[in-house]
Amino acid sequence: MEQDYDAHRIENKWQSRWNESRIFEPEPDKREKFFITIPYPYLNGNLHAGHTRTFTIGDVIARHKRMLGYNVLYPMGFHVTGTPIVGLAELIENKDPQTMDVYSRLHRIPEDILGTLTTPERIVDYFSVEAEKAMRSIGYSIDWRRKFTTTDDTYKKFIEWQFNLLHDKGLIVKGAHPVKWCPNDNNPVEDHDILHGEEATIVDYTLIKFTHDGMVLPCATLRPETIFGVTNLWVNPEIEHAKIKVSKEGREEIWIVSQEAYGKLTYTDRTVEFIENVAGKELVGIKVKNPLSGNDIITLPASFVKPGNGSGIVMSVPAHAPYDYLALKDLYDRDLSEYGITEDLQSIELISLIEAKDFGEYPAVEAVEQLGVKDQNDPKAEEATKIVYRREFHSGILKGNTGKYAGVAVSKIKDILTRDLLDEGIGEVFYEFSEPVVCRCGTPCVVNMVKGQWFLNYSNPEWKDKVYKCIENMNIIPEEIRVEFNNKVDWLKDKACARKKGLGTRLPFDTNWLIESLGDSTIYMSYYITNKFFTQGIKTEQLTPSLFDYVLLGKGSVQQAAIDTGLAETLIANIKSDFDYWYPVDLRSSGKDLVPNHLLFFLFHHVAIFEEDKWPRALAVNGFVSLEGQKMSKSKGPILTLREAVDTYGADVSRMYILSSAEQTQDADWRNAGVESARKQVERFYKLAKEIIDSGVTTGIEGELKLIDRWMLSRLQQCVRETNNDMTSIRTRGALQNAFFLLYNDVKWYQRRGGSTVLYDVLDVWVRLMAPFTPHVCEEIWSAMGHEEGDFVSQAAYPIFCPRFIDNDAELAEELMCGTLADIEEIIKVTKLTPKMAVLYTAPQWKVNAFKIALEMKHNEDLNPGKLIKTLMADPENRKHGKEIPKYVQKIVPDVSSMKTERFEMMLDMKLDETTILRENIGCLSNEIGCPIQVYTADEPEYDPENKSRFALPLRPAIYLE
Repeated sequence: MEQDYDAHRIENKWQSRWNESRIFEPEPDKREKFFITIPYPYLNGNLHAGHTRTFTIGDVIARHKRMLGYNVLYPMGFHVTGTPIVGLAELIENKDPQTMDVYSRLHRIPEDILGTLTTPERIVDYFSVEAEKAMRSIGYSIDWRRKFTTTDDTYKKFIEWQFNLLHDKGLIVKGAHPVKWCPNDNNPVEDHDILHGEEATIVDYTLIKFTHDGMVLPCATLRPETIFGVTNLWVNPEIEHAKIKVSKEGREEIWIVSQEAYGKLTYTDRTVEFIENVAGKELVGIKVKNPLSGNDIITLPASFVKPGNGSGIVMSVPAHAPYDYLALKDLYDRDLSEYGITEDLQSIELISLIEAKDFGEYPAVEAVEQLGVKDQNDPKAEEATKIVYRREFHSGILKGNTGKYAGVAVSKIKDILTRDLLDEGIGEVFYEFSEPVVCRCGTPCVVNMVKGQWFLNYSNPEWKDKVYKCIENMNIIPEEIRVEFNNKVDWLKDKACARKKGLGTRLPFDTNWLIESLGDSTIYMSYYITNKFFTQGIKTEQLTPSLFDYVLLGKGSVQQAAIDTGLAETLIANIKSDFDYWYPVDLRSSGKDLVPNHLLFFLFHHVAIFEEDKWPRALAVNGFVSLEGQKMSKSKGPILTLREAVDTYGADVSRMYILSSAEQTQDADWRNAGVESARKQVERFYKLAKEIIDSGVTTGIEGELKLIDRWMLSRLQQCVRETNNDMTSIRTRGALQNAFFLLYNDVKWYQRRGGSTVLYDVLDVWVRLMAPFTPHVCEEIWSAMGHEEGDFVSQAAYPIFCPRFIDNDAELAEELMCGTLADIEEIIKVTKLTPKMAVLYTAPQWKVNAFKIALEMKHNEDLNPGKLIKTLMADPENRKHGKEIPKYVQKIVPDVSSMKTERFEMMLDMKLDETTILRENIGCLSNEIGCPIQVYTADEPEYDPENKSRFALPLRPAIYLE
């Protein structure tokens, strides 16, 4: 080993050797297989720290399983279909300033190369090469023989086969449905096409038609039942509205809405014609008719009404909506004569229509008063709103003034009432986003009711039932995400699966359309297996449906597939044999942002196409990564590319930092200060390993072992057990805590205590334990330990918990030593003494016996203070301590009762002679403290000038400093 840790030299060396030896290119054999996949990256930029986390988690799992003896396949491809790459090419061609700056400065693309990336094809070619370089540079154990891009001709054949199959099953339908739509691109958009609003859903509002002088003033609401409590409408007098002619299903009406709402209505299934502009001020102070009650109500001015929300006109229900109540109150003392309003607004009576638990007549008023909300601008108004809406939804019942709906639960009324309003022609459905959505091209998106569009029929109940079954039977990590998956299935509706613009595969049964980017990335995991063969000279035209039917589904015969394709039967049989060996996916590991879309579609398509034995077996989800507290963006920045991280800090440091920074679905924040700390940890590991190797120690595990040696081996096995447990649950932070940080501290303590006999044995286990996390430095250490060239630690056996090395007494003995030393140091620190002598007093026998009895009583599930006191007092020897026993029992019973299982079992079997242990280690303690030490049992304290021995407890000696 070189004297100093040189990350890049070590990493280049071992990556080269891995590639030469092809150790990550598995073939089927007799071992149990493990097929892990992660979402392939989208190539509209270089890979960043978010990719680094997800991909590294995948690699650590792959390496761990490989060392456990599994035959592991970890493949990779590249996603390029859809519109983002097309949009990026256009921005580069037009030399958009922000794009040119971000991609040259943050993505580190040389300007002379950036200027040439003016077509989607050039972008794909460039970033596919860069992405592979980046992933190789960080040491991912990927089988690169299987790589592809989603615009490869062979992949398109695979997608055509899949969509023909779904179409034949009736799972792709044509119709009119609301979709997220970019008016600029004239295309539906999916999550990968969106700049802002990725989490937005399409919400169905009810439009209620209030009328005035033959015109309709529609109001959008999520709570149509509150129409019975409307006292007024809110209109923003500062915005310009539009008078429009709206036609639908033979009905023609004149509507007044905001200009923004007019624009959105043109994308619905209505015919809309502009008539004229209407000033908002003209709409304030007029009387409109409630279409359900027939009551006339007034329109009032409200600057809070946003023209982009709903229709731009809002109905007011002050009895049940805190904001409406506050806004109405705020107008009580205002002069509204400029709008022709002279009446006393305090005479407007609130209308109560819902009876809810914990609320009286007017829930909004009560919530406002309880929280002390001052006005509509008070932040607590939002809290009041949530409280009222939540209680009313879960426990609310409609009152008698709602007519035939009286007694119906609020949670069940929406669909019933909306259907009635539609039937009576006084209501319509209006689709709106749950939050603003912006396309990657920068255009605000709309909800478009597309006619003649192709949809995946995800609302099909039989299809959903299969997905529920799949979710129920698979392993999901962490477990709490299972509920979220089921909820997403509940709410999932039909989804547009085709578009007119972008990269991708033509819809085989309607070639005017392109299959959208999430639709073509659902079962591509199976393509990894077949693509190894497709890249070996098979022609695109030979990829017939019968070939995919036979290989992937077992339909037809090898003979017929050979006739149809012109391929040899033996080759087809080999492809099918490989597929049957590797499939299904054993683990799909992904970021949590893909739960509501890609991962969900992954499940839907697998259950639709494959038999149950090929359904995915497990899913794991991890959190996001920010950069110095800021959300990263490929197109705007900030961004830290994977390659930049490796170039700056090294592969192993980057891996160690990102894996230890957060757990499972927790979000991580990449901070340079934290990475520098990780660098020091890796350097410490390298330096310590070198010291051990250079010392010339060899295995000593089978020789005569001292107590400290047995302690070290026991602690090592505890770390091995916990690391494997954490890896099973994909808790990489916890795994690294045990595999590195705790073990490093233990090794340093072992050396501090003079231990050296088992250092080589510990290092042998430690290097293998750390190999999945920091593989390059571990290969370097493994080689330096004397292993032959080609004997990679990446292929060595992963340490498995070995109970024969667990020594509870040795661990408790060191706990006694560490605790005693820490207590002495704390006393010196507090008293600021420079002791001339320290005297230690171990617990008297009666306390030791009492502690053991308490442990036994807990073991028998019979521990309580009264019974313990009675048991102790039954012994004549204990009665002399009768005054002390109750106090001692009150102390130890809570301690014993709260012990975790492992700790309790360790203490239950404890056979320590504390006095002997401390006396044997007087030299060590004296060296640490810098003064002579004497040890006595509290039963016979030869020197105890301040009666300190009375404080002695098991594993907690009393201390006297002189």
